[in-house]
Amino acid sequence: MTATVGARGAAAEAIERHVPALVEQLVASRLTAGDATLWGPAAEAEASVRLGWIQAVGVSRPLVAEIEQLREELAERGVTRIVLCGMGGSSLAPEVITATAGAPLVVLDATDPHQVRGVVEHDLASTAVVVSSKSGSTVETDSQKRAFEAAFTAAGIDPAERIIIVTDPGSPLEQASRAAGYRVFTADPTVGGRYSALTAFGLVPSGLAGADIAELLDEADAALAPLSIDSPSNPGLQLAAAIAGTEPRRDKLVLVADGTHVVGLGDWVEQLIAESTGKDGTGILPVVVGIDAPELVSHAPDVQVVRLVADARATEEVAEGEIELSGSLGALIMTWEYATAIAGMMLGINPFDQPDVESAKVAARGLLDARPEPVEPLFVDGGVGVAGPQALLEGATTVSEAVDRLLAAVPADGYVAVQAYLDRTAHPELEAVRHRIAAASGRPTTFGWGPRFLHSTGQYHKGGPAHGVFLQIVSTAEGDLEIADRPFTFGQLIAAQAAGDARVLADHGRPVVTLTVSDASAIAALITALA
Repeated sequence: MTATVGARGAAAEAIERHVPALVEQLVASRLTAGDATLWGPAAEAEASVRLGWIQAVGVSRPLVAEIEQLREELAERGVTRIVLCGMGGSSLAPEVITATAGAPLVVLDATDPHQVRGVVEHDLASTAVVVSSKSGSTVETDSQKRAFEAAFTAAGIDPAERIIIVTDPGSPLEQASRAAGYRVFTADPTVGGRYSALTAFGLVPSGLAGADIAELLDEADAALAPLSIDSPSNPGLQLAAAIAGTEPRRDKLVLVADGTHVVGLGDWVEQLIAESTGKDGTGILPVVVGIDAPELVSHAPDVQVVRLVADARATEEVAEGEIELSGSLGALIMTWEYATAIAGMMLGINPFDQPDVESAKVAARGLLDARPEPVEPLFVDGGVGVAGPQALLEGATTVSEAVDRLLAAVPADGYVAVQAYLDRTAHPELEAVRHRIAAASGRPTTFGWGPRFLHSTGQYHKGGPAHGVFLQIVSTAEGDLEIADRPFTFGQLIAAQAAGDARVLADHGRPVVTLTVSDASAIAALITALA
């Protein structure tokens, strides 16, 4: 099943206005042919080495048999629990693929010591670990790998028998892993992380977990012909025009699953769009919501709703002002990738770089090296420490008052970002905060688990339009976890990541309020305060 796009209102007008020009410019066929000039001279060098995702289906076919054989070999040894250590595109695509297939995959894209310990110390006897990183230098993934190596060794299990590496050819991680005797899969180096769903980064963990990756590639292959032709019926052109071409532009893209069989696609799309477009002071902010979200009925002039629906029949009667999208998972992956690349062209930006992601990493590394004393909260309310700009919070004495001050600072065209640096498996109740803040502020509100979101919407927060306000939730809970041969712990790492990102956001003029909790009762008090 290929992808089908339906639209009404401003999105439909954008399709009518822009698609004929995109067809006349041969954008679809030029993109399919790997034309790196589409995004202008400044982006040409980067684009010329970042278009391998267009050929990913054909390049990845030979991997299928190899992955299936390894899965059988592991199963024969009683190894049936697959854990994925990776960040950003390395984890988000496999999470969607396996969830949609009903295949059990444990995704570890966290540095919270409690979450890491819960994954590392569980059922090692039947566990294999896929470590995915293009270079191997990603601090989260390197730390997770070290934790598993130490745990396997302590349990008398040879790490080389259980750890599988996915990386770029010639990377330091490939060289070190082959020397250590690890099984290594290399991916096409001309594919950026967020476009890597149909490469080894998406296929190896998904296939080992039991997803039908051959079928996924078949679905994507079937979608390629409609996406490659210069025609008004091309769903990639239609979607690009609808999300990037409205006048005035609706730059808050509210994504809601409403009948689709695909599980969790919004989180993958969020990273793809936010990191590809959020730069040079412009961009599209994806906002992943539930079916009862306030944003769906806000009718705000800068909000564009995209409903992910069951099938093409559902797109025949689209709600006024909305976009509806259906298709198989493989078709949706390819369609969103084409649409995002074309949207970048329409916005006049390079959709293949991420110039502001590194700033938060540098700040975190600096804090890990310097180890400054923790910033004292301005006040404590119900066990929740509150910190932020003195000018913003002056006179506030409760969590509710502090959050109200932050929300009052949201511009008319702004958004709120809630960022929780906690164990997402232990505290899923925190996600309810997003709905409450969206209702209270009347503005689109995102929710991200840290440091996971740093590899997703983090680029948009710093490189996109300067109209966001940020609510951090961090923890000082006891129970840290050492990282082998590193001068810092997981607890120190996640604290540095939160503080580093807050510092960079503040340096960019973005208001940040940080709420610090120490235990479950403080989390409950925080949620109550935001009710």
